[in-house]
Amino acid sequence: MIEPPNRAALDDTHGESRSPWRRGRLATITGLVTVMAAAALLQAQPASASRTPTPYLPKPTGSQPVGTTSLYLKDTSRPDPWVPTVRYRELMVSLWYPARSPGRKRAQYMTAKESELLLKDGEITSIPADTLSKTRTNAFTDARPAGRKHSLPLVVLSPGHSKPRTVLTGLAEELASRGYVVAAIDHTYENVATSFPDGRVTTCVTCEISKEKAWWVKLEKSRAADVSFVLDQLTGAHPKWKSAGLIDTSKIGMAGQSAGGASTVTAMVEDRRLRAGIDMDGTVESAIPASGLSRPFLLLGKPATYTPGKGETAASWERVWTGLTGWKRWLLMTGAVHMSFTDLGVLVDQVGVEVGADIAGVRAMDITRRYVTAFMDQHLRNKPQPLLAKPSASYPEITFCDPRKKTCA
Repeated sequence: MIEPPNRAALDDTHGESRSPWRRGRLATITGLVTVMAAAALLQAQPASASRTPTPYLPKPTGSQPVGTTSLYLKDTSRPDPWVPTVRYRELMVSLWYPARSPGRKRAQYMTAKESELLLKDGEITSIPADTLSKTRTNAFTDARPAGRKHSLPLVVLSPGHSKPRTVLTGLAEELASRGYVVAAIDHTYENVATSFPDGRVTTCVTCEISKEKAWWVKLEKSRAADVSFVLDQLTGAHPKWKSAGLIDTSKIGMAGQSAGGASTVTAMVEDRRLRAGIDMDGTVESAIPASGLSRPFLLLGKPATYTPGKGETAASWERVWTGLTGWKRWLLMTGAVHMSFTDLGVLVDQVGVEVGADIAGVRAMDITRRYVTAFMDQHLRNKPQPLLAKPSASYPEITFCDPRKKTCA
């Protein structure tokens, strides 16, 4: 059954335009889709020449096969932050990991109902409602994990507001193929659809809320609590994943896109188990304490929003930058739009929907994968990465920014 938003639990139900695919968010500073890209999407017509019958994710470039599984977790220590009548926080988490060999069953990208609700949220009617559920992935369900005990770094992924965890699958598969365990979290009631093992599908309660700065701060702190709980469940005395002993608990990082990226800052402040973090195109509202955040951090975004000195959203990164006292980089990807840092950049290209990007989705995914992996390799595995030291001829789309000089090159 579909579980609708509990409107009685909301302070304000009139909300704003809620589809980040449709119109962009002028009043909020989540960095979802730009107005230009969203307008293009409204007028988009399917481009039959570029459409493919079955969407697919590019193959990961690592040497190891990828396995995946899902976990249902229940935090009984706190009520749900968005639906207080639910006395505990329920989460669905997808895990990807290096496998000993490919399995027999290729993992489903998302369910037909999740595809329907995500496309409906974007007012995309030119393709069948179940199209995204047919996306070909590169991971195998419950394949046997590979690795020695306590040998695999862990990376936590957090998606953008209103988006399911599955939109970061391409990045997760890449990391897993290179020897990482990856845990992507669905933050319940914060996206268009989360499916639970008992058949329930929760929908987006938070999409109905009128959002001000204080609300986004609450969201970031709530997500930080979700992350800490998931780490407890994966690395505690009684882990919920039977292969959790493979994880090296001294090597844990986090990356997120949009609200997930903003939440990475807060999660690192709140939980010292996170040794390194990445914000992909997410405006940060929470403040870093005066003592600063000394662990490595990467800001990776699009020039239209995050060029230093160019507006309030860029100023949010400048404030973060000041609070980062350790290794840090501010990188921008030329031609990107908000969804370029997720699977959606690839998938909309394949189904023939124009979103205003000046970089192909597959190229944007390649760049995102490459820089995220380099960052994690350097800071979780202590393998220096020249790619992070200066601009690369192989990736001319990436510019390095100096917010003190308000320049990028």
